[in-house]
Amino acid sequence: MRYPSMNSSQPNNNTSIDAPTVGEAILKAKGLFTRESGFWVSIGAIVGFIILFNILYLLALTYLSFGSSSNTVSDEENENETNTSIPIDEATNPPTQSQITLPFQPLSLSFNHVNYYVDMPAEMREQGFTESRLQLLSDISGAFRPGVLTALVGVSGAGKTTLMDVLAGRKTSGSIEGSITVSGYPKKQETFARVSGYCEQTDIHSPNVTVYESILYSAWLRLSSDVDENTRKMFVEEVMTLVELDVLRNAMVGLPGVDGLSTEQRKRLTIAVELVANPSIIFMDEPTSGLDARAAAIVMRAVRNTVNTGRTVVCTIHQPSIDIFESFDELLLMKRGGRVIYAGELGQHSHKLVEYFEAIPGVEKITEGYNPATWMLEVSSPLAEARLNVNFAEIYANSDLYRKNQELIKELSVPPPGYEDLSFPTKYSQNFYNQCVANFWKQYKSYWKNPPHNAMRFLMTLIYGLVFGTVFWQKGTKIDSPQDLSNLLGATYAAVFFLGSANCITVQPVVSIERTVFYREKAAGMYSPLSYALAQTCVEMIYNVVQGIQYTVIIYAMIGYEWKAAKFFYFLFFTISCFNYFTLFGMMLVALTSSSMLANIPIAFVLPLWNLFAGFLVARPLLPIWWRWYYWANPVSWTIYGVIGSQFGDNTSPLSVPDGSRLVVKQFLEDNLGIKHDFLGYVVLAHFAYVIAFFLVFGYSIKVLNFQKR
Repeated sequence: MRYPSMNSSQPNNNTSIDAPTVGEAILKAKGLFTRESGFWVSIGAIVGFIILFNILYLLALTYLSFGSSSNTVSDEENENETNTSIPIDEATNPPTQSQITLPFQPLSLSFNHVNYYVDMPAEMREQGFTESRLQLLSDISGAFRPGVLTALVGVSGAGKTTLMDVLAGRKTSGSIEGSITVSGYPKKQETFARVSGYCEQTDIHSPNVTVYESILYSAWLRLSSDVDENTRKMFVEEVMTLVELDVLRNAMVGLPGVDGLSTEQRKRLTIAVELVANPSIIFMDEPTSGLDARAAAIVMRAVRNTVNTGRTVVCTIHQPSIDIFESFDELLLMKRGGRVIYAGELGQHSHKLVEYFEAIPGVEKITEGYNPATWMLEVSSPLAEARLNVNFAEIYANSDLYRKNQELIKELSVPPPGYEDLSFPTKYSQNFYNQCVANFWKQYKSYWKNPPHNAMRFLMTLIYGLVFGTVFWQKGTKIDSPQDLSNLLGATYAAVFFLGSANCITVQPVVSIERTVFYREKAAGMYSPLSYALAQTCVEMIYNVVQGIQYTVIIYAMIGYEWKAAKFFYFLFFTISCFNYFTLFGMMLVALTSSSMLANIPIAFVLPLWNLFAGFLVARPLLPIWWRWYYWANPVSWTIYGVIGSQFGDNTSPLSVPDGSRLVVKQFLEDNLGIKHDFLGYVVLAHFAYVIAFFLVFGYSIKVLNFQKR
């Protein structure tokens, strides 16, 4: 079967950010140097506007955070809509296609003699193991079919999740042997990712978006581009109804164990996010893990509804209850060492499974009403094998059931009539532009609804601005001596470095959380890593622009820089650029390390060096010649150069120097600090260069570095 090319429309984004009107603030502040009364009115208006902006933003974020979360329906409130009983279908459950908007092609997955090896761990080598490889899966064969719900079961260490990762193509290391076919054709991971879904055991979602936004975003990027916006939204609504999430559409996802959705609701969201991609095959790793009986029943009902659409669904289950176990159609049971000891139908009340094991000499009969899953694990345990002196894997390999499965695998390894191999004209469902738009839409909403990050960002900007503005009050209006220039240099250094470094540190936890979501989305083949990096960078830059305007208006007015358009916008540009490269540097460090905690280590090393070589503690002409290269490699020194050079580099006012001679400001800056007004063009280009360089490292790092080893 062939799928059409990709192109999609995107939903409108009506969310906006209110920002201070710079033009009004400048016009008011121009009275600063003419009349004393005008000065105080201007300062009062500016500070009042900034405070009002922050109050309104805090109120908006509080409403978005708590107002949305109030729509969350708890498990108890939803209990009256929940039936804990699960319908038990016949063992051979025929696919019943539900009335859904988007059709899909049912696909089977068969695998034969699959082996999986990893490098021998160092600990095992120290214990005397001489092999270079450790085998985790040994000669695994089986088949998964449309409309059939299959359980992968085994004790801890049996390899059930490993097998699922191998079949789904989620392994990042190791070597795989054997054949895996999709409806008779050899499996190709690039195309298989487009027709399959994988629900991980850990429910990983962006915390600061709603349930509906999470599902819509997944549909936007994973559905074929020929699906129009209205059809896409209709399909999202149907999927939400299918997994019973429609009553939670406006609930914030939140962080696991902290706020937002419950564990059971999170599981259903994980299923919905994958199901909305319209996959033919879905893998679910421990969908009932950590849930009580009632919550597990809700999740399994959603799973059963998914199977009844005709899809192929495979779940790993650790120790299922009797109700959950008997909701499955087929079972693939594994023992330690990654070997199969049963693969086949369960039958009504698991009678086929029970008959198989009870036919083995020495196996205890199951007592009436006992959980067949628990009994199965008990009678096939290593202790039971040792007591009976048997190997259940060998018994299965020599059984009629094994031969029957081999015939089924052989049958499914031949393409059905009319089937073509999976092929797609592009790597991703959407083109690069639509990927960027979708990622920007999601990141923008995620940032907008993140009060701890953004409220603190703007509050810190206000506080830092007022502190530095009052400490260096009106220092820019009086430049009579080198000490006055030194004071202004200190003001610039403090204003730039302290808030910029705060941005660098506070952005890291946000990027770290989103990167975990990125790993899942990247494995699903949703988008290019570059589109993700570009979207997150653009959203951060928007907030940096607003933050830079807020900071510039406060600092510029209170320190008393000269109110000229060129000087003001130079100051604004260097402030915003400073926030941008500090933020991107923090993002880059997270991308280069395995966690935000580790990313703090290079910060503790780099920021003191940026501080030392910024040109304030030691002027560039006074640096040893072998260290001047670091001055030019330091982005902070370029910002201080730019601010001082743009504000005073063309100033011809006289200075009183200690020897009694008179020297103009411009000449003093050139002779003592090495700052020239004519060099400002290169300083502007340097800021662009740092922003672009840090962005490229960030984008390349998240593309090639994966710290989640599987």
